Amino acid sequence: MKIYCTNESIDNIPEGYDEKLDITNKKDIGFNFWDNYIKLEKEFSKLAIDLLYLSIFVFVCDRTVKRNIQNDGWTRTISLNIPVSDVDFWNSQKNLVTNMLNFLSGDNWDFEFRTKTVFQEELYYSSKKYKELDKRYYDKICMFSGGLDSFIGAIDLLEEITSPILLVSHYGGGKGTKSYQNSIFGAVKNQYKLDEKDHIQSYVVAKNGKEDTTRTRSFMFFSHAIAYASASEKKTQLFIPENGYISLNVPLSGARFGSSSTRTTHPYYMSKLQDLINNMNLDIEIINPYQFKTKGEMMKDCKNSNFLKEHYVNTMSCSHPDNGRFKKEKTSKHCGDCIPCIVRKAAILSAYGKDETEYRHNGLNESEAGILNKNAFLQMLEKHNPNRAIFDIQKSGPLINNLFEFADIYNRSIEELYEIFKEVHVNEIN
Repeated sequence: MKIYCTNESIDNIPEGYDEKLDITNKKDIGFNFWDNYIKLEKEFSKLAIDLLYLSIFVFVCDRTVKRNIQNDGWTRTISLNIPVSDVDFWNSQKNLVTNMLNFLSGDNWDFEFRTKTVFQEELYYSSKKYKELDKRYYDKICMFSGGLDSFIGAIDLLEEITSPILLVSHYGGGKGTKSYQNSIFGAVKNQYKLDEKDHIQSYVVAKNGKEDTTRTRSFMFFSHAIAYASASEKKTQLFIPENGYISLNVPLSGARFGSSSTRTTHPYYMSKLQDLINNMNLDIEIINPYQFKTKGEMMKDCKNSNFLKEHYVNTMSCSHPDNGRFKKEKTSKHCGDCIPCIVRKAAILSAYGKDETEYRHNGLNESEAGILNKNAFLQMLEKHNPNRAIFDIQKSGPLINNLFEFADIYNRSIEELYEIFKEVHVNEIN
């Protein structure tokens, strides 16, 4: 599929394209970056804005091009023509961007770049609202998804650092994620005396989205933070808190290399994104401080354990918190069936011995998804050999460094997961 992407309202596109995608058309894309007014030390890097737009076009295509109609039921071939500020630079990065995104989503991406003629940032900088803002200074940005890991990441940073930290969130069409972000930011704000402006909620949604796998969401999410970091005069650290097990995301079985094996923070993908940032001449360092910790270890080692224990129930780890709306549930909640929910349960039981989170399904026999994931975990636990972990961890992608450390975190995570099946589903594992 060939898609002509634009940031200006145009009626006609060149021949040879299947569709047009307009980032300014609210019928195509919900997008609020230019509505989140913030004045930083300097203007955003033009290349960083290029990256942001590219990531949004990719994300929207990821949500709108169905996988189940492809020949293999999964792999799509998507070619995008994108306006950028520096065609020569992006042509020089085409192989890096293509390889990174192919790895991330499991598709075949291709890009053509043309010269951008409309710059939305010019209107942004000239607005009265922007001019009246006071400058804000950040050299640390933390992704703040509303999940348990990002909550711990923010707590640990705020316990250690007195300088301002910018928390960056993303929410889409559902109402669940945003409400959880609001809840835990409110708690963090009160506990650490933050300013309301220390939290930015970025809204991006594919209005015509019909594909559920959304493998490129992290690329779009991180690109927002990269844009904000590009406006700092000094080296900026970009914290992406994610436990080592989910980061590696080793497939539970040979049948799960596709839909059940995301790579949103995989070390190989993170290294490629860091290479791109470096090539953009941006002084931004990506850091995952929990790469070698299990989720349970993150909870146990949290630098304010009492605060975490008080508020962890207000975090959202579920892959699809809004699915209850089909059953006319008024509020979103954890499903209890998906892989992130199962990993969450194991971590909380490991840390506290009891989980106060409200789940739609408390057991794994209450839905088709729960049964499938239960069987996959049981199969994995039965076959797991700690001595083969160094090979297993490379099934989801290449690992160049720290192989033994990655193998160790994988084995410890398996032990953590085993406990939930032993304690909560004891009859099912025997």
